[in-house]
Amino acid sequence: MPVVNRIAGLAEEMEGWRKHLHTIPEIGFDCFQTAAYVAGKLREFGVDEIHEGIAKTGIVAIIEGRQAGPTIGLRADMDALPMQEETGLDHASTHEGAMHACGHDGHTTMLLGAAKYLAETRNFAGRVALIFQPAEEDGGGGGRMVEAGVMDRFEIAEVYALHNAPGEPLGRFRTAPGAMMAAVDTIHIHITGVGGHAAKPHVTRDPIAAAVGIYTAIQTVLSRNHDPLQDLVVSITQIHTGSAENVIPEKAYINGTVRTYDPKVQDMVEERLREIVAGQAAAYGVEAELIYERWYPATINTADKAEFAARVARDVAGEEAVVVNDERQMGAEDFSFMLNARPGAYLFLGQGDTAPVHHPKFDFNDAIAPVGASFFARTVETALPLKEA
Repeated sequence: MPVVNRIAGLAEEMEGWRKHLHTIPEIGFDCFQTAAYVAGKLREFGVDEIHEGIAKTGIVAIIEGRQAGPTIGLRADMDALPMQEETGLDHASTHEGAMHACGHDGHTTMLLGAAKYLAETRNFAGRVALIFQPAEEDGGGGGRMVEAGVMDRFEIAEVYALHNAPGEPLGRFRTAPGAMMAAVDTIHIHITGVGGHAAKPHVTRDPIAAAVGIYTAIQTVLSRNHDPLQDLVVSITQIHTGSAENVIPEKAYINGTVRTYDPKVQDMVEERLREIVAGQAAAYGVEAELIYERWYPATINTADKAEFAARVARDVAGEEAVVVNDERQMGAEDFSFMLNARPGAYLFLGQGDTAPVHHPKFDFNDAIAPVGASFFARTVETALPLKEA
């Protein structure tokens, strides 16, 4: 792969950074050790500014080019997942119940590699804003960074991000000029009935029966209320109730997720869920409350920025190693908040035949770190070329 020679020379060093980050996974916004390590490396590299504590543990670092010009934002996520690692690797997690099972340690490393190269060379006209965010997995750290004003404060004109892709050929980029990943909403349904002895169900109001009725009725949203030509997933993932075989419980809880691309579909689903919950509650003589939380919006690339990013990826990985018009998927990504705030693009980078993300045996493939770092660096140099004197 024709990666940047200087970055290729950093491969062993980058692997060391990544493996260290893998040992100290942190969850949500509490990325204190990770952020401290990142900030320390950035100081070593000689970046011009380091702004810490954004959205609790986020960082924005600035590198000035040789000439004046606009600012390009490059983003990496730093947080891990609340999982127990099962890799058995020498660099496995040292934090009980936390694991870098989605490769954010690799994403951070790729951006650090680009940062070191760009701070050394500065072959561009403008500025780079290196965005290291917490809480991508849960909490919407990308949105919190935007709410904290990073786009305006640092005058970011456009923004780019990468995510590793297990199962994809090593070093293959995938993107699309438009929709990439779905919006995600969360369903919480709290049911309150009247508990009692299981031998006397007639004096109770059974929340289990109501929960089953609500679950069954929810299945009709997709099959009877939705246009099958549009993307929609409604998945109930948890039902919790009961404590003993001879007790009808008082309460039940239902939890699930909704994935959409069209806000009108979102509105339809929420409206139908409210009708179903209210109707089933009345039918079973219980009380039921629906809490419908709208979380990450759909990740939608700006068309011309996606085409530009694909061109840069071809320069790095070759013509055959870039897929444009990639199929959109129903997973979600909080880089969507940044794309709502500024033009830009999100890409996947294949890491070969490895365990899937969110799996206890997952490990980021260090072979792609120079590829991703080269993409970030070339994005800046291509978008912000030096002007002839």
